[in-house]
Amino acid sequence: MKKVVLLIGMLLLSACTSTRFVDSWKNKEITSFEPKKMLVIGMTDNLIARKIFEEKLKNAFILRNIYAVESLDILDNGFTNAKKSEEEIDTMIKKIANEGFDTVVITSVKGIDERVNYRTEYYPTIGYRWSRFGRYYYWYQDIYYTPQYYDSYKVYNVDTVIYNINEDDTKSLVWVGAINLVDPQTINATVNDYVTSIIKQLEKEKLIKML
Repeated sequence: MKKVVLLIGMLLLSACTSTRFVDSWKNKEITSFEPKKMLVIGMTDNLIARKIFEEKLKNAFILRNIYAVESLDILDNGFTNAKKSEEEIDTMIKKIANEGFDTVVITSVKGIDERVNYRTEYYPTIGYRWSRFGRYYYWYQDIYYTPQYYDSYKVYNVDTVIYNINEDDTKSLVWVGAINLVDPQTINATVNDYVTSIIKQLEKEKLIKML
């Protein structure tokens, strides 16, 4: 499946955007993390979304005295547009390593969940004290026959992964963070929320310094 737009902001759904941190993993073999030059990659073929995301995450690292660079300034614009062979990826890694990069932060959409929400304003909340089945059925039957009872929306499962490209296999993977984007509406707002969540978690786990 063609890669969906990273942090999609074009879905004008009715609910509010929500960024929910799901889980993270930190390599216990790593006792200190002090990247000298970091490359920020957003895996999407939409150059506008990629630019916005990479710039905001880069700036968040720079504020914490970490030298970070957007992949759009280093890699070919079309690098994320199509699947690459292992040889092409190895060539890319050697290229950025030769340019002084020791760390790569890459973010990608791992999956999309379709969700349905019942809109409570369309039916009364009667609780669980109705003793008669008929009365309960009477109140709630319209849920299944009225389209306005439902809000459909999407949840984007997004991962951010940090690699040290100068380490061996046991230490190259530094950190993985998983976040769900619930009903994203605008690129800027969604990216801001996402970057804030990632940075806060990295600070919490003491991989980067707090401001």
